[in-house]
Amino acid sequence: MQQEVEQFTKVGKVVASTQFGPSSANAFSYSLIKDNGSEAIMATFHADTIQVHVPTALAEEWAKTEIVGVEGLMPLEAEKYLYILIEKDFKCLQERPHEDESDAFPNLLEMKC
Repeated sequence: MQQEVEQFTKVGKVVASTQFGPSSANAFSYSLIKDNGSEAIMATFHADTIQVHVPTALAEEWAKTEIVGVEGLMPLEAEKYLYILIEKDFKCLQERPHEDESDAFPNLLEMKC
């Protein structure tokens, strides 16, 4: 969403959560963090929370330009990798009745029509 990318640019962090049950104790949280100390995109998982860290220069280039997404491979164990993809959210070409896309980026394909 545009507001999230703007917040990420200004504050350096965006946090959101999704509730999976009747109680807020059943929530999964995730955050995107601009990280001065990171040289590559990396992620951590602890206590029902995923934090994705993005090197500052890459984060600013992605947030302030027309670049749609940034990606990275985070080494795990025994030649395994976690593929991480961060993308801006664009409006769908077909309307979805139960989805609020009011803050999504304009779809470039729709603009060409």
